[in-house]
Amino acid sequence: MIDKLEAILERFEEVARLLTLPETSADMAVYTQLLKEHKQLAPLMEKYRNYIAAKSTLEEVRALLDGGGLERDFKEMVEEEQSRSKADMERLTGEIKLLLLPQNPDDDKSVIVEIRSGAGGEEAALFAGVLYRMYGMYGERRRWKTEVLNLNETELGGIKEISFSIEGAGAYARLKFESGVHRVQRVPETEASGRIHTSTVTVAVLPEAEEVELQINPADLQIDTYRSGGAGGQHVNKTESAIRITHLPTGVVVECQDERSQHKNKDKAMKILRSRLYERLQAEQDEKIAANRRLQVGTGDRSERIRTYNYPQGRVTDHRIGLTLYRLEQFLNGDLDELIDGLITADQAQRLKNSE
Repeated sequence: MIDKLEAILERFEEVARLLTLPETSADMAVYTQLLKEHKQLAPLMEKYRNYIAAKSTLEEVRALLDGGGLERDFKEMVEEEQSRSKADMERLTGEIKLLLLPQNPDDDKSVIVEIRSGAGGEEAALFAGVLYRMYGMYGERRRWKTEVLNLNETELGGIKEISFSIEGAGAYARLKFESGVHRVQRVPETEASGRIHTSTVTVAVLPEAEEVELQINPADLQIDTYRSGGAGGQHVNKTESAIRITHLPTGVVVECQDERSQHKNKDKAMKILRSRLYERLQAEQDEKIAANRRLQVGTGDRSERIRTYNYPQGRVTDHRIGLTLYRLEQFLNGDLDELIDGLITADQAQRLKNSE
């Protein structure tokens, strides 16, 4: 580990030197790339320098103790310093190991979230709306920007399907574990007998793909237009502004009818399509190298339940890490960090174990 850290330190110092050169600042692309690399390496280098300092202190106090002849009070102070230095080194070693784990290149990206109602009919559609609100409120807490890309509502105000983007640094790192089946247990307002119903909603979180990352051949696209209309007697466009794009090689179909402008709907549909194809490409690569780094349940199939929201008991349970929180209302109001932090910690622990 030390050899690896020394090599990284050497690169870090080289990057810092290059950033000071006039020729570097003259080339904005090179300067931006070096600045990004410097920013990525800085936390690791800070931990490593602290580790070196703790190790140096430990060696000094050990030399003092080995020399003998210390007065009792001074010896006790030196022994305390020795214990502190040992503890610091152990803590820093753990933190450095985490920082040395391969980073998911998508973690800093914005995301596209797709929510679909599953089993449970209208009750599932209503809960899909609750989850959309929950992620929107979480985004507000983190000062991320949320934009609806496509929305298909039910007549009673539920959501059959919604796609929306969440733009902000680190959005994928925080939200990637939300992909899966979310189960809700509650008494519907229309249930006269007070019987608890169980419904499901599926969530997919896709890293947003830029055009430069994924080139799509226009010849591979079939683009259809149609008239869009809202549920429950809402507006029906007289023009064919809704867009359906089919990616012929893969069969992936994307629809967007949220905007009155055909051009805007096409832009949004392409945004979703790029992210779906990018995720598909990443999944194929993961399968080839047999290294799926996501924390999942069982086989990891999206059809499996990852979380249960129980209204009568006021609890939310994540089945992957066995964590139950008895504050459902706060959770649905966007207070997700405790559970998300738990998922990230469990994922890091698993990856550390796999790297040993």
